[in-house]
Amino acid sequence: MANKKSGTRLYINIIYAVLWSIVKIHAILPMCVLYLLADILYFVVYKVVRYRLKVVRQNLVNSFPDKSTVELRVLEKRFYHHFCDYIVETIKLAHISQSALNRRAILRNPEIVNPLIAQGHTCFILLMGHYGNWEWFTGSTDWFDHVRGENFPPEQKIKIYQIYRPLTNKAFDRLFIYLRTRFQGIGIKKQETVRDLIRLKKSKEHSLTIFIADQSPNPSNLHYWTSFLNQESAMLTGPEKIAVKLDIPVIFVDVRKVKRGHYTVDFELITDNPRQTPEFWITEQYTRLMERSILRDPAYWLWTHKRWKHKRTKN
Repeated sequence: MANKKSGTRLYINIIYAVLWSIVKIHAILPMCVLYLLADILYFVVYKVVRYRLKVVRQNLVNSFPDKSTVELRVLEKRFYHHFCDYIVETIKLAHISQSALNRRAILRNPEIVNPLIAQGHTCFILLMGHYGNWEWFTGSTDWFDHVRGENFPPEQKIKIYQIYRPLTNKAFDRLFIYLRTRFQGIGIKKQETVRDLIRLKKSKEHSLTIFIADQSPNPSNLHYWTSFLNQESAMLTGPEKIAVKLDIPVIFVDVRKVKRGHYTVDFELITDNPRQTPEFWITEQYTRLMERSILRDPAYWLWTHKRWKHKRTKN
């Protein structure tokens, strides 16, 4: 048994070393070269492999019933171009400097947390979606410190945590952890979320915990249904339950793609008093804000995701 485990670890280490080397070599390339590779990758992913094309088309048809076939094809192509940009931009995380990342991924109103901290809050839940390039905004503490505003007390350094679901492939999981924590971001496994947030709350450590909350819930967690992109949709309610349980303010992260390789974020306070909100109110507010972001320019959302695989049962 010990030999088998040792052999498995060795295999994972070898695969990880190969993956890391490939990513690192490409990450050294300038962004202009990486975007040239993204254009080539677009042809392979969209035209040759046709990666999840049926899923993307069905999602777009159901989400935009009023758009013509021509309009949907234009949107589809723009999505795949952006998707390939996202891939090379994520690879770039292995080499990009903090200052370069700060110039390309900009938080425009970090001062929104100042009055909340003045009220005595130390923990904050950030709700965002698979829009733009979420990887560039989920792992950098300096990203927040660099632009948080001159009135923010310097001794109150904020740590950034991100909730993640470990990948089945251990080598790929290790690679993504490396990319997402390179700038001092800290990962929290999904199954350990409540325990770790209780710890953060008790320690009074200033922290932002990021939930990417637009994916489909597990079949056992289909507790709240609402309209989302013209479809009856089950929404994740875990972030709301945790916010109410621990009385943590909830902030929406509104991402915009300014141009290729440049993004901005605006914080929008959903509530600073979650315990006083009706059940599922926070989840509904997030749904409406996320939908607004997507409708502003749908090409930048992750349409390859099987978002509507669950159907509501009729009682």
